[in-house]
Amino acid sequence: MKRDLAHVLKSRAGYFTLILMTLFAFSATGFAQQPPRIASSTDTASIRIGEQIQWTVEVEVDSTARVIFPEGQTFSPLETVEAFKTDTTRKNSRMLLQKTYALTQFDSGGYLLPTQRIDIDGKGYFTDSLFVMVATVPVDTVNQKMYDIKPMIEVETSPWGWLGWVALGLGILLLGGFAYYWFFIRKKPLTEEEKVALLPPYERALNELKRLEESRYLIQDEFKQYYTELTGIVRAYLEEEVHISALESTTAQLLEKLELLRDAGKLGLEDNTLRQFQGILETADLVKFAKNKPEVHRAEEDRIQVEEIVRKTNESLPEPTEEELLQQETYRLALAEQERKKKLRFALAGVAGLFLIGIIAAVGYFGFTNVKDYLIGTPSKSLLEGEWVASSYGYPPVILETPEVLYRKEIDLPPEAMASIKDMDAFAYDDTRANLSIAALSTVFNKPDEEPDYEGAVEQILSGFEKNGARNIITKQEEFTTISGVPGIRVFGRGEFKLPDSDRFLKGKYTILLFGGNGFMQQVILSWEEEDQYAEEIVSRILKTIEVKTVI
Repeated sequence: MKRDLAHVLKSRAGYFTLILMTLFAFSATGFAQQPPRIASSTDTASIRIGEQIQWTVEVEVDSTARVIFPEGQTFSPLETVEAFKTDTTRKNSRMLLQKTYALTQFDSGGYLLPTQRIDIDGKGYFTDSLFVMVATVPVDTVNQKMYDIKPMIEVETSPWGWLGWVALGLGILLLGGFAYYWFFIRKKPLTEEEKVALLPPYERALNELKRLEESRYLIQDEFKQYYTELTGIVRAYLEEEVHISALESTTAQLLEKLELLRDAGKLGLEDNTLRQFQGILETADLVKFAKNKPEVHRAEEDRIQVEEIVRKTNESLPEPTEEELLQQETYRLALAEQERKKKLRFALAGVAGLFLIGIIAAVGYFGFTNVKDYLIGTPSKSLLEGEWVASSYGYPPVILETPEVLYRKEIDLPPEAMASIKDMDAFAYDDTRANLSIAALSTVFNKPDEEPDYEGAVEQILSGFEKNGARNIITKQEEFTTISGVPGIRVFGRGEFKLPDSDRFLKGKYTILLFGGNGFMQQVILSWEEEDQYAEEIVSRILKTIEVKTVI
């Protein structure tokens, strides 16, 4: 600044420019010195309990002046119902500001509406006080019946938040239960092939021979197919009932095995029966491999003889011993256990499949992150959905809602700070699992007219971040207004914050809110993980509930 001023003074033109600037500054100062005009009024001086009174203040100031009207509950013992928007009217170089407040009182009596401070360019101006009468409402206790106050009742919370998940879970369970019943418990109707397969070998062989009799093989001159099925029926019967490998044996091998069983006393077939069976097998070989075509009646007689051989074989089989019956029962139980395990595997696979389908559908509709957080949970999600606490902290009070109550923190102030600070109240909550930090501070200065140094407070907070290892801090600033209209400053941004007892850094965000007036300052400091959507919702909810008292 000194170098620029010296440069201007070096030239004559710069000298005259400096003179003009000085004259303009004196001229502007002369206009600004015109004092502001403040007037206040009400629409009535007498109301009944619960009615509202309109209190209006008019401020006429220079167009460049900065005016701050009262905010919050500053009209005590009257209560502020609503602060209407400021109406602005310009008159040449002057500006007329009109602000209206709706006030009420719920107790009868006479009340003094206190003077209100209007801050104009940092200087305080006060309105006149006003006496207000609040009349009671007459109650007719003769004709009007009186009733006791009704007790409190519990109101059920709306189930719509989790009803969708319950319906989805019930739907999956019902679908899984129906599928398990349909595929594993329900007795399915048997097909003809399944019914035949469940018959004993003897009855199944007779049924198949009956079906062969009713076939059209012989009418259509299909002897090869006829004899193939005929020998296949008797071979399958012998393999199941006599327990010999008949299907894979040649004619000679099969006859040799039957003779060995007969000689061992395990099969009571006569020589004549074995010779008949040998003739039928040899005829079948000639038909299948030599394309021989016997007479039709010969083919029918062979079928009748096979049926007779099956009957005689069944009659000649000895009764099973107890050991064989036990082995059969053990085998049957093993098969049943195997079938049960198979059904159980299918059931578990079905349930897992349905669960997987439900998860895929939920991910498609709600998103992977929401489903993962719902099933697994996160610390910040638990804080967001838990019971919140609304409380007032410090003096002048800072009022806000938080997931957990803030605890008082002792702060050691340096000697130079103690010279200007009369009292400091600090409250904080830190959750290292959720990477969330909330702090509220109220500071009262020794000098009642000392203005808060917002810039210095922000610098001190950011320096504290850096001392704790933070880096690459980005800072932005904007105006902030509480729900009741109290103005303040919001400093926010992002950076990389060092995790405690670790060399790792975490990308995070922060917000610093500053409020204050003559003799005091209030701060709210928030920091959280950048990519945590639940932490973002927590911070947004806190910011919507912040309220401060700006009168001490």
